[in-house]
Amino acid sequence: MKNKHYIFFFLTLLFSITNLWSSTITVCATCSVKTIQQALDLAQDGDTIMVKKGIYKEANLKINKSITLIGEGLPTIDGEAKGEIITIGADNVTLDGFKIINVGVSYTTDYAAVRVVNSEGYTIQNLVLEKLFFGIYLQKSNNGKVLNNKVQGEAVTEFNSGNAVHLWYCKNVEVRGNDARNVRDGIYLEFSDNITIIDNFSKDNVRYGLHFMFSNNNTVVNNVFESNGAGIALMFSKFMHVENNVIKKNWGSAAYGLLLKEVTDVTLKNNIFMENTVGITVEGSNRLIYSHNNFTSNGYAIRVKGACYDNQIIDNNFLYNSFDISYNGRINDNKFDNNFWSNYTGYDLDKDGIGDVPYRPVKLFSYIVNRTPETIILLRSLFIDLIDFSEKVSPVFTPDDLMDENPRMKRIEHDRN
Repeated sequence: MKNKHYIFFFLTLLFSITNLWSSTITVCATCSVKTIQQALDLAQDGDTIMVKKGIYKEANLKINKSITLIGEGLPTIDGEAKGEIITIGADNVTLDGFKIINVGVSYTTDYAAVRVVNSEGYTIQNLVLEKLFFGIYLQKSNNGKVLNNKVQGEAVTEFNSGNAVHLWYCKNVEVRGNDARNVRDGIYLEFSDNITIIDNFSKDNVRYGLHFMFSNNNTVVNNVFESNGAGIALMFSKFMHVENNVIKKNWGSAAYGLLLKEVTDVTLKNNIFMENTVGITVEGSNRLIYSHNNFTSNGYAIRVKGACYDNQIIDNNFLYNSFDISYNGRINDNKFDNNFWSNYTGYDLDKDGIGDVPYRPVKLFSYIVNRTPETIILLRSLFIDLIDFSEKVSPVFTPDDLMDENPRMKRIEHDRN
């Protein structure tokens, strides 16, 4: 017992000594330290740099010590388009509370407002980033947090713009509460695992609201992806959890709410897909579970392009979509069950809440449109109703085994808390 007391006393003493050695450096126009660069030169590991409100025209600031850099009253760091503005290359760095503007633009170098390189235990929070190329660029950096930042770009095309939050070869990073607009991709991950993406808002981005490439074991919860070139792209990844997101108004000839390409073991739960050209496009993806999602007023709710196996589409609401399901190829072992379909016209004589007649969600007209897109102008015509009815009675072109054996008679109320 005495040994435990000695250890506790030693740790307390060590912590007190560490705090005694650390100091706070204040930066302002009337202070003895007038620039952030000067403060970085003076700082030691464990120090805090407090920057007062004002405009600081500085670029290529390199943080190579374990420090806390805090802005008071949202001071502005103006990089004057000279290149990168802040580069973090040390562990346990906190950057908090700045407006950072005028990142340099280059077509050979990915300049960023803030770059973190080969670092651990970092926190990047409460920043406002404008007039930028890349916003926050994380490179081979793990166990960090990117919280409550606002990134406002001026992207016109994807070729002259970067991403708001960019992760490359990172692990165990929390990306929470960020607002990304008018950039190439709102949030981009490549070779990055165990990332949590929560409570972000991604809107009006040129390419994707969220983009995954070769990234596994990631979680996407409670985000909004609105009016992007496309909402979310999950590509060449596995073991993903996508829940309670709102994916809406992603319109265009090649737009979709969610792209699933060559992914496996993904759970899609309690999401809202609303007013997208295509709610979900899926190709070459296996062992997916779609449950308790709402597909509302999309062009296509789900568009399956083929090579998909062992997927379950259960307990979803399909509400007023032009086409609920578009399907190329065989049904394979994919399962549609217990969904509510607003176009279902069956009956329920035993009053158990399940339709007595199975529902076939694939219409002949969707088959025709897939092969001849110009025929979409015939949508809602009496002719289309007739050919869809004839195909329903005697399937020839659509998969005759693709049906929901237990269509619900009432819309499912999903708990999104």
